[in-house]
Amino acid sequence: MNVALKNPAELASRLELAAPLRLLLVDPPRPLENLARDVRGAPAETDVGESRKIRAVKGSYDAILLWREDRVGSQAVFETLLKRLEPAGVFWTVVALKKVQGVATPAAHRLELSDLVKAFSPSGLKHDREVRVTPWHVAYRFVYPT
Repeated sequence: MNVALKNPAELASRLELAAPLRLLLVDPPRPLENLARDVRGAPAETDVGESRKIRAVKGSYDAILLWREDRVGSQAVFETLLKRLEPAGVFWTVVALKKVQGVATPAAHRLELSDLVKAFSPSGLKHDREVRVTPWHVAYRFVYPT
């Protein structure tokens, strides 16, 4: 998937891509993966996985960034990834905006913030921030309350 990131230098800072020691990117478009690798230092570990093969990912992560537009199969992916998130970790989910055109997933099947809140609330994660990633996508950050 080829996407145009919105202000890449600022985006890396707003998503705090350089901060976690271990970062897992799931289904990222190539420009976002490249951006994450570029801003992270040598001791930092960046793993990339596919949501359809997510059970093969082992270990735990300080931050997870999931690029997900479609609701279908999302709950299983969320549950698997939450098992990999450290207790003080950050979970970012990038979704397509509801009222935009040009995205492959039809609007009726797109994930929304309310879907994410519903999926993450039972585990104790709370929504606390959002960042515009592209003209068509927004990232929602979820953290465990302190």
